Order: sequence, then C-alpha cells, then structure tokens
Amino acid sequence: MERKFILSCCSTVDLPYSYMQSRDIPVLFYTYVVDGQEYVDDMGRDPEALPRFYRFLEAGKLPQTSQINVGTYLDFFEAQLEKGDLLHIAFTSGQSGSVHNAVAAAKLLQEKYPDKKLVVIDSLCSSSGYGLLVDAAADLRDSGATLEETARWVLENRNKVHHQFFSSNMTQFRRTGRVSGTAAMVATIMNICPIMRLDDKGAIKAYSKVRGKKKAVETTVDAMEQHAQGGRDYDQRCFVCHSRCPEDAALLITALEERFPHLKGKIRLCDIAPSSAPIAAPARWPCSSWATSAPLWTDPLSPSAVHGKPCTASFSPPLSILPNAPPHLCRIPTKTAIFRCKKGIAMIGFV
Repeated sequence: MERKFILSCCSTVDLPYSYMQSRDIPVLFYTYVVDGQEYVDDMGRDPEALPRFYRFLEAGKLPQTSQINVGTYLDFFEAQLEKGDLLHIAFTSGQSGSVHNAVAAAKLLQEKYPDKKLVVIDSLCSSSGYGLLVDAAADLRDSGATLEETARWVLENRNKVHHQFFSSNMTQFRRTGRVSGTAAMVATIMNICPIMRLDDKGAIKAYSKVRGKKKAVETTVDAMEQHAQGGRDYDQRCFVCHSRCPEDAALLITALEERFPHLKGKIRLCDIAPSSAPIAAPARWPCSSWATSAPLWTDPLSPSAVHGKPCTASFSPPLSILPNAPPHLCRIPTKTAIFRCKKGIAMIGFV
C-alpha cells in the first residue's frame, strides 16, 4: 500500500539502525561527549561504538549528552520534506529539551515549504518504549493511514506507555550524584535494586526497591502478566534491551517466553544506546509490550483506529505543530522492559 507521509524519529528508540532501515524510518542521531570529543549514537552501525562507550564508563569517565540543536533539525527536516510530508516523533521532553528545538525548526520551515505538512510530536517515551510507539506508528503508516490519523493515534496513546526500570549496579548513580557514596555502598552490600518508572511527563521516578536481580526480574515478569493485554495470553510484540549484560537479558527472555507462550514473533533483543542511558552502569535491560494502565488502547491497525473520529489535534495547513509537554530534564538510568497491554502500552525497564 502506498505510504502517504514520511515517519521519522531519534536514535534513542534503542532499536538497531538496520531495523529502522527495514521499516523505512529516517533517524536523527544524538551524540555524547567525552574529554571534549564528540561521538555519535549510531545504533549499531559501527560495532566498536558501544564497547568504546562502556570502556569510558569503566575508566571512570562521565559521558555528557546534549540537546540536538535547531540547525541540525533544520537540515534533517528539510531533507525529508523534499520527499514528502513528515511526521517526526521526538524523544521525551522529560529527559531532553531537544523536542523544543525540533518545534522551533519546524516553524522556521513554514515559509519555505508552504505546501508541505510537518508535524512534531513529543513522544513522552524513552528507550524501547519509545521504539515500541514508533514501531506501532509505522504499522499505521503502512496500513494506509494519513499523517493526521497517525499523529492523532500517537497523541492518544503516548501516555499509555508504561515505563518501568530497575538497576543492579549503583556505580553510575554515585558518580552522577544521584545517591551518596554511603547509600550506594549500602545498596551494593545488601544487593538492593531500585525500581523506577517514567511519569506522565516522561521523567524518571524511583518508587520502590527489591533485593537481588532475581527478584527484580521476577517483579518485572509479574508486572507484565498483571498489565499486559490478555495476561499470560498476551500475543503482541515484545522487545528486550540490555546494557552490556546479554546473559542476564537471556534469562529474562527465557522467563518471558515461558510465561507468555503466545508472543507475536521472537522477542527482539537490543542494546540500550549511550544517549538513552548516559548514567547507566553496565547492567541494565528492558522488555517492552503493550499494557493496561490508562484508557483503553485501540489496536493501531483496526478500522476504528484508522477511520474513527476526526483528528482532534489542531492541524492548520500547511504546517502543524502539535502540543508538547514542558521539559523536565533528567537522564535515563539502567535496565528497561516494555510490553503491550489491553489499555495502553507498558514499558518495564530494568538494569
């Protein structure tokens, strides 16, 4: 089916670049800086890029990320607009102010491209949850939905993504000042894993803790059963991401496959990218799918989703800029998981 618009996103979806290419989704890359040298968050194109990032962490260096500037957005958007109308789903404003630069760039392009539509949406999502939202939007695009219909669906569903994380290594939290040295030492000795989630503005909130990685994994799988559409009969996609702990991620995948035998295809295992997790220790992972929090979720390929009520967002041709949440700057921590559920999208992430 002919696609009616271009869908793009940022590199913080934590999916391989090869996958984004296969889905025909242009990507704008974040960068990070160490000792004055800039490095690209290249989504696995360079096999040496991620190991280099972890060597920096092991050496005690603290990578710094920065917002994507207006000029970079102008270049990226203009290249896409030359091919057609554009819907850009941006990284959450809860962890970066880049989306506001994206909106500024889009406004600057109004006069130059009066006959083109350019819509920027704040995803309010991070890591694999962000990837899951973009992936679902691509399904809509490929089904023949218009830009407006897809944008409306994203706006209605972005806050139905539940992100939950846990971390089994407190080193980076201590280095970045998020916990004191004493607290980090006690947590390490007692094998405490903090449990975190994203709030409705896409910012990270710690709300509980468990003792031991095994309990953290169990808590994650139990949460997916509680929230996922159909419980153990959940039959949609599931993504798992990890931060340099493939063996642990494999244990999680095994537990998920045992608990949820009807998953749609194989669980996709991905790396958590440097720009998604500048404070992460080498021990974090996410699992993603759709879940039950918030209002009832509608299948993106159902007739009601594609041909339902008129778009309620304010689209004013030739250019539409959709509302964005205020920025709440913070950094994403460690491991993560995401799953799809009956009333929304849930991301359970852990380190």
